[in-house]
Amino acid sequence: MTFSTRIRFFPVRPGVGAPSSLLQEFDSDATPRQGPPRLARLRKAMSDSGVAGFLVPRSDAFQGEWVAPCDRRLEWLTGFTGSAGLCIALSRRAAIFVDSRYRIQARLQVDRTEFETREAGKKSSGVSQWLAANLTAGSVVGYDAWLHTRKEISALRSEIESEDIELRAIDNLVDRIWDDRPPRPARTVAPYPLEFSGEPHESKRSRIARSALGSELSAAFIASPESIAWLLNIRGTDIQRTPVAHAYAILNRDGSAELFARPEMFGESALEHLGPDVRIRNFDFLGDFLTSIPGPVLATESTLPDWVSNCLESAGIKLVFGPDPCEEPKAIRNAVETAGVAEAHLRDGTAMVEFLAWLHSAASDGITEIDAVRKLERCRVDTGALQDISFETIAASGPNGAIVHYKVTKHSNRMLRRGELLLLDSGGQYLDGTTDVTRTVGLGEIKPELREIYTRVLKGLIWVSRCRWPEGRTGTELDAFARYHLWMAGLDFGHSTGHGVGHFLGVHEGPQQLGGRSRAPIRSGMILSIEPGCYQDFEFGIRIENLAIAKKYSVAERKVGPKMLCFRTLTLVPIDLSIAERAMLTECERTWLNEYHASVLRQIGPRCTSSARAWLHSACRPI
Repeated sequence: MTFSTRIRFFPVRPGVGAPSSLLQEFDSDATPRQGPPRLARLRKAMSDSGVAGFLVPRSDAFQGEWVAPCDRRLEWLTGFTGSAGLCIALSRRAAIFVDSRYRIQARLQVDRTEFETREAGKKSSGVSQWLAANLTAGSVVGYDAWLHTRKEISALRSEIESEDIELRAIDNLVDRIWDDRPPRPARTVAPYPLEFSGEPHESKRSRIARSALGSELSAAFIASPESIAWLLNIRGTDIQRTPVAHAYAILNRDGSAELFARPEMFGESALEHLGPDVRIRNFDFLGDFLTSIPGPVLATESTLPDWVSNCLESAGIKLVFGPDPCEEPKAIRNAVETAGVAEAHLRDGTAMVEFLAWLHSAASDGITEIDAVRKLERCRVDTGALQDISFETIAASGPNGAIVHYKVTKHSNRMLRRGELLLLDSGGQYLDGTTDVTRTVGLGEIKPELREIYTRVLKGLIWVSRCRWPEGRTGTELDAFARYHLWMAGLDFGHSTGHGVGHFLGVHEGPQQLGGRSRAPIRSGMILSIEPGCYQDFEFGIRIENLAIAKKYSVAERKVGPKMLCFRTLTLVPIDLSIAERAMLTECERTWLNEYHASVLRQIGPRCTSSARAWLHSACRPI
């Protein structure tokens, strides 16, 4: 079992100790050439272990979006650097499964003479069908039970059992052959102050235990580091971009908790903050402790490591599966968090405006994608409050925009060119909130067909932003508003319309979602991204994204009908209207844009430098 760490420590309050050097790097050691010799070594290890295949996921033992360098097994083996994927290595064939966001990226990064690149479906059936087509009856496929969830393994096992193919938990074979695997640096856990969290962890533990466990369950196993960070009001530096500590927690019925981590991560201030009711235990003793729980134990199949599931069930401890008890409460902002995230967006919006004003003035000076990333990051650093970027900045010009999660490297770097679009997707981590914003910017005169598509994407953003809906509805039911105008032109996009966002935590969090298969109702206080887009392989990418918070909608004179919710937009950054076909915008859409830009100008203008303010006035002109 292995656990991972991050790069630096954050200050106690905004403005103190913000990073002095840039955070994003542009070197990449990953190359398609690394795949074939490493795959050959893996196949030798498979033969020595008596298995016909081995699963290599992108995930670590905590199923997070970001993994430490020592956990980047999929990248080390194949060269693929995306945030989701699975490689299956067999003795004669190998395949890498990715979702639609990474279809182009996988083709560019992976040696396709050795690895088939396949698009994963919404179920595991694509994986099971490939295994069934390429293995004979009686074959054994090995996997690391720490790196796969109970839900994932159960589904795959049920689909291949009719083919007489066995899934067997074994030691990690990639770790066995990865000779220069990076070490795990030791990092520190810090208390997350009440002035930002808005609720003491004692109160959180008590109410979550009371609501989730009742009198029937003895404990809840919490596998998500984001949930643990929220529950205990702690933050860590174990990975990049998401300020969490890698740990597992067991929440007991009485509200006390066992926290399994590396004890050396907890200094005096952290121990004093947690108090006697949160007991720090070494990871090495997790198995022994699990078998001592009287049960039943609440767990979440989609995050529960298969190893933990096997340990509990082999000890005869009953598992009761349900949602992560922290996930929905964490997603609903309290008054302190709501005020904090609003301030974070004012700060972040100011940085974005400074950057866009610079880009406008520098557009004819021949800057590159890397130049844009560096300048934007510097604008955020200059706020004095940036803790980290919330994900790798996407600065994708021209054809690179078609790669949904493009990350510029020195190899892929392009000069910005007139007549092209520049897709900028970025965000910051601040103690009072997490931001995520996308703007597509026109560089000079843009072709009419791109202007039309851009306007259809913009209309989708406006329609969702203006939407009202009955309380209890899910984001899946709002998704069509973002796509309608694209569908009418025979267009669509392959990602969800929006995701939840954490509070100085993960930039992608649940349970709320716009689109996809979300069954979680949108609640007042939940933050979601609204980010319709449109992409053409190797030609262009368009995406416009704001964050918005759901809130109650009320009309004083209305006496009947259900309770309604609506969105309040948090992001305060001008939308490029120079590339919109204004004749395609309705009066209501123009009104929304004019009111939005008036709000941006009113709130961001006083915070800007004089040169940026002059550009902002022009960018926010009514239409």
